[in-house]
Amino acid sequence: MILEKIEKNFKPKKEQLDLLNNLAPFLDEEKCCKIIDELVNLKLDYQTICAFLLDQAVEKTELDEHKIKTAFDEETLELFQNLQIIKSLHTQTRTEEAENLRKMLVAMSKDLRVLIIRLYCLLYELKSYSLPLTAEQKNLTVEVRDIFAPLAERLGLNVIKSEMEDECLKLLEPSVYNSLLNNVNLKRDENQKQIEITKSKLENILKELGIKGQIMARQKHFSSVYKKMQSKHLPLAKIYDLIALRVIVDNIEDCYAILGKIHAIYRPMPGRVKDYIANPKANGYQSLHTTVIAENNRPLEIQIRTLEMHKNSEYGVAAHWMYKEKRTKKSSLDSRLSWIREIMEMGKDMSSKDFIQTLKTNLYGGVIFVQTPKGKVLEFPEGATIIDFAYAIHTEVGNTCVGGKINNKIRPLDTKLSNGDIVEILTSASSKGPSRDWLNIVKTADARQKIKLYFKQELKEENIKKGKTILEEAIKDKGFTTEKLFQDKFLDEVFYKYSVANLDELYAAVGYGSLPSKVVVSKLIQEYEKTITKNKEDVEVHQITLQRNKDGILVDGSSGLLIRFAGCCSPVQGDGIVGYISRGKGVTIHRDNCPNLKYLEKERLIQATWDENSEKPFVATIKILAEDCPNLISLVIKELETFKVKSMDSHTKGTTSNATIKIEVKKKEELTALIKKLKQIKGVVDVFR
Repeated sequence: MILEKIEKNFKPKKEQLDLLNNLAPFLDEEKCCKIIDELVNLKLDYQTICAFLLDQAVEKTELDEHKIKTAFDEETLELFQNLQIIKSLHTQTRTEEAENLRKMLVAMSKDLRVLIIRLYCLLYELKSYSLPLTAEQKNLTVEVRDIFAPLAERLGLNVIKSEMEDECLKLLEPSVYNSLLNNVNLKRDENQKQIEITKSKLENILKELGIKGQIMARQKHFSSVYKKMQSKHLPLAKIYDLIALRVIVDNIEDCYAILGKIHAIYRPMPGRVKDYIANPKANGYQSLHTTVIAENNRPLEIQIRTLEMHKNSEYGVAAHWMYKEKRTKKSSLDSRLSWIREIMEMGKDMSSKDFIQTLKTNLYGGVIFVQTPKGKVLEFPEGATIIDFAYAIHTEVGNTCVGGKINNKIRPLDTKLSNGDIVEILTSASSKGPSRDWLNIVKTADARQKIKLYFKQELKEENIKKGKTILEEAIKDKGFTTEKLFQDKFLDEVFYKYSVANLDELYAAVGYGSLPSKVVVSKLIQEYEKTITKNKEDVEVHQITLQRNKDGILVDGSSGLLIRFAGCCSPVQGDGIVGYISRGKGVTIHRDNCPNLKYLEKERLIQATWDENSEKPFVATIKILAEDCPNLISLVIKELETFKVKSMDSHTKGTTSNATIKIEVKKKEELTALIKKLKQIKGVVDVFR
């Protein structure tokens, strides 16, 4: 059957038929025949059909790469390879999701046919599911609902999109689907009678005007009904376009003539006349819509469009193949995909979160059209503001804008634009530039990126200083020093991985917020540990009994080892402790819950315990976080009177104060009691070691 369909519609080469014949046992004949029929109906070419069959075969058997390359041309092979990419959209994390979405858009932007094949394969798969769904089936159904169906709609592929959404509703919310099905079926006879009456009147209008055309009826898809009920909080009885009649004619003038005649016969509902011919939707959809009160006193929607508009409505960008005999590499199709290329271009410097948000804004968001005073029409997502408009004109206009005029009335920068607005931007040479608050106001990714770029470039020196402080603090918190981690060989790896040229750029990226400090420090520590592993020395630990050290420590090891206390956790007598044999520095004593132990070599850790008879004092470090209030310092110092204070460092930021204090104690109990007293001081938020 599969080969018969190919031979009927195309002229395949013998070697291709032979190869496909060998692959036939590995193909699902019913599935392949149905999808081939759909692709042929769209007038898609032979290369598309072959790529689809190769994609299906590779799921069940290993393909002979040499035979495939010999039998098929480069175009078919590239389609096949891109199909493999687009099928990889299965994610667990936000970063993985963003990366896979990028891959999918790259494959789409190269050739839309890969997406059309993938959409039909997914639709067929959904139709093969039965309840209850497995976890894997549910995940795929959710992906189709959240990504692929909106993508089909954005590209105008309504013939696929509507079926996909209905299948997703049936599988994910079966009770809702069945309820809608039952309610619509109850009104089927009444609706059919009204369709026949109105269709007869529309035929008379066509005869009276001398216009050739066809009239067809359609029922609104259940998923569309449910979305409208949810978004507008309406009961089913208030959904007026459950059924609709379509009038399809040859030219635009006929569309408007028919609309006038319809309104002469039926009373139109206020606010329900929509001209998508003059103002097309973002995906290129064009049609006239009117909702009238029919003979049964119920609303009835009538759509009027040309044949070309109808093809675009049902098949969107796929209509490119349906009414053009020859497909060229560059055509009007490219303009229909321009939004994908714009997202890809902007997405190069976006975080995973921003990239996903931008894509979903393009997929889900409505679109408005506004004008410049000179009449240039610009497209924006719903909710776009004067700031978005300013940056769409030019980056410098955005950076220096101070206000705007909407329809000749001055409005503040955060004013949202509406369809048909005429917008003029007010700028000032003395403007201090954009505010960081604008990032919470703008709707378009383009404006957001340009604002971020301004702060990245204009405030580079400030970002370098800020980033240096942040990075050094992060390194210190991990128990390391910049001297240890900022070695050229470690930094070179960081520069390469995060695409920065030098240390200043690294500081700037951290200060700007585009590169988290913990990510950088983690990479530096990783490189440092690689060096330790590479230069690892054998350490022999003698199995002897615990021996006392002059510092009050009993260590399982050589009694001659030098003992020192780790500055990262400052252990005191009473803490659980562990020893770490350092190269040339004896044994370093850490608290047994020190976070830095995970970075140390386990074979160098040795047992250690306190000598209960020792009276040697220990230096402990405590940190105080407090509100900046009068007498706080004096109250803290009063509690420290009985202790020997080694050092005290404090600083205030806004209304919050931080203090780091090093004191001598003999026992952990002394330190615990002190911390408890300090916490009781009014204004102290927290005290910790």
